[in-house]
Amino acid sequence: MWGWWQELAGLVLPDDCAGCGAARVLLCARCREALSGAGAGLVRPSPAPEGLPVVHAAAVYEGPVRAVLLAHKERGALPLAGALGRALAAAVLAGAEGPGERPAEGSGGGSGERELVLVPVPSARRRVRARGHDPARRIALAAAGRLRRAGVPARVAPVLRLRRAVADQAGLGAGQRRENLAGALEVRRDGVRAVAGAAVVLVDDLVTTGATLAEAARALRAAGPGAAGGVPRAAVVAATSGYSKRAKVS
Repeated sequence: MWGWWQELAGLVLPDDCAGCGAARVLLCARCREALSGAGAGLVRPSPAPEGLPVVHAAAVYEGPVRAVLLAHKERGALPLAGALGRALAAAVLAGAEGPGERPAEGSGGGSGERELVLVPVPSARRRVRARGHDPARRIALAAAGRLRRAGVPARVAPVLRLRRAVADQAGLGAGQRRENLAGALEVRRDGVRAVAGAAVVLVDDLVTTGATLAEAARALRAAGPGAAGGVPRAAVVAATSGYSKRAKVS
């Protein structure tokens, strides 16, 4: 109920722009453009953890992008999921390869095209309770909806779960994050069946050291080729560093 009231309040009584503070608008045109995904490209933390899949990001984690992500994640600005989902969808498309994974937008799909399955990185239950929502899953749902409206077959499958408690990642270095997450994720029962035959894309709101995505990819591979859909790739809204030369995504 709390999440429902938060979302309703945000729609009816918008706060100032979450990105820059412009008055009486949820997200101004300038900040919306920063999340358009027009500059989606490859990211690679340095050093990259072992097993990190290929990662594409829609934007750099700075300025209005950082402010919007924090407002959505930590302050419960749930209506921002739409703009963040748009950015994530652009990152997903930027990383798609081959005719079976990247149908043309507006094509309506086809029997020869593999469905995209977005697998969100799970949050700890205590964090979900504290925030009142699961940010990565909410953004993934918005991204899948946008992809479907563009004619790209896509759905969300939350098949990963934490198998043990992990410490809060904030303040941990790259090595500490890898140790904290090592072996922490697993595929849920019936998870392999949920993604069988699809092109699997790990999704999250942010990549920093890459430790979380590397562990998520390990868990999928450990469940067998049916869960990984081959070698999984990843897409995120933003990256803190390692941004490569960007190619525009239509």
